[in-house]
Amino acid sequence: MNALLLTDGYKTGHHQQYPKGTDEVYSNWTPRSNKYAPKGSNKVVSFGQQYVMQWLHEYFKIHFFSQPKEQVCIEIKEELSLYLGTNYDVSHFEALHDLQYLPIHVKSIPEGEEVNIRTAMLTVVNTHKEFYWVTNFLETILSTMLWQPMTSATIALNYKRIFKKWASLTDLDNMGFIEFQGHDFSMRGMGGFESALASGLGHGAVFMGSDTLPVISGARKYYQAKGFVVGSVNATEHSVMCAGTKEDEIGTFIELMQTYPTGILSVVSDTWDLWKVLTQYLPVLKEEILGRDGKLVVRPDSGDPVAIICGTKVNGSSAQEKGVVELLWDVFGGTVNAQGFKVLDSHIGAIYGDSITTDRAEAICAGLHAKGFASTNVVLGIGSFTYQFNTRDTFGFAMKATSVVVNGTRRDIFKDPITDDGVKKSANGLLRVDKVNGEFMMTEQVSRTEEKKGVLQTIYKNGIFQNEINWSEIRSKIKESL
Repeated sequence: MNALLLTDGYKTGHHQQYPKGTDEVYSNWTPRSNKYAPKGSNKVVSFGQQYVMQWLHEYFKIHFFSQPKEQVCIEIKEELSLYLGTNYDVSHFEALHDLQYLPIHVKSIPEGEEVNIRTAMLTVVNTHKEFYWVTNFLETILSTMLWQPMTSATIALNYKRIFKKWASLTDLDNMGFIEFQGHDFSMRGMGGFESALASGLGHGAVFMGSDTLPVISGARKYYQAKGFVVGSVNATEHSVMCAGTKEDEIGTFIELMQTYPTGILSVVSDTWDLWKVLTQYLPVLKEEILGRDGKLVVRPDSGDPVAIICGTKVNGSSAQEKGVVELLWDVFGGTVNAQGFKVLDSHIGAIYGDSITTDRAEAICAGLHAKGFASTNVVLGIGSFTYQFNTRDTFGFAMKATSVVVNGTRRDIFKDPITDDGVKKSANGLLRVDKVNGEFMMTEQVSRTEEKKGVLQTIYKNGIFQNEINWSEIRSKIKESL
């Protein structure tokens, strides 16, 4: 697709609408609100800028700059003339093609940092006077690509904080487990491949467990990832269990353990009757499971996650009252750690991956704690119910112009709708962001000299990338924030 179509239709006339003599438009990308965000989301993870800018740079290079000028400009003229019902002038696009790069200067807070709400995370300004219109022409594509990796990375970090809190309370000896306790199951439910990749990268920047395989390629391409990126285990699905037949479900378990005599093996266990698997089949297979050189992980994914994992009563007697973890303890036992919490035998475990939210993750960990079990007895599969159930408004993301230069004079500009509750009020003028006592603080209406200072650093200018960051550096920064 012609790269000039990567915008909202109304942007195509804005080059004619700015005041005569405009030669600079300066905009910023900011999370404006956590009103619709999960509880406890007071900051946003800076993530995805390098991925988005590399994607955008490459797309324009392939689908605009490297194409014959006459071909791409005639095409866009024909399309926009039909679209707008007028004879559309493409001379500004022809001039951009002659330049052969995007004339913008992009600055960003380093990826992996946590940023306060209402603090600019990225700024964009044109570098050539005649291309003042390019800054906000790119607003739409930047917005549609940036909000999701930042949102997913932020929510993933919320999950990790929950896991860390409860592991600290119940299993200090096994804190490394939290790196894999949140596992990305979301790909099939995302809004297409790019959505799965963007969100998956955000999750992968925080956790090491993921079934979204494109993350591996994305991390290598956009963040120079080396070696291990994310990992998973051998696992079944319902079709596998169904093919083995309901009547011989226990035989399917036996066949699977023979196929995978070592390592972690995850078996979906609620294709028919989860409670029968836990109270009848697994006791029969106890010796085989304990004799494996690895862990068998039981995976239910239907019903109320909290009730399924933790049961419905603290001192229950029925299978449903006890829940998965307690039933596994009844069969396989384990150890009581120094903090006094039960840890299942290393040959058995549980994972739940349906309709998980941060609230449910908290409730599951709290429920296990109430029963005397370590939170590390379960892995949670975080799916599209978490990562696709969001929009740009989850953190109120917006890219807004705050400064223009007209006839050589700078104008600080802002929006502040009288009918709004204050969320849509934008910053004003050139911006500077500083890190003070570990917190990012934004100052508005600074001078051009002051704007060049602070923590916002150049990542892209006139087709050249600067201050690139790699995958391990981002993960290290996020780990430090815990």
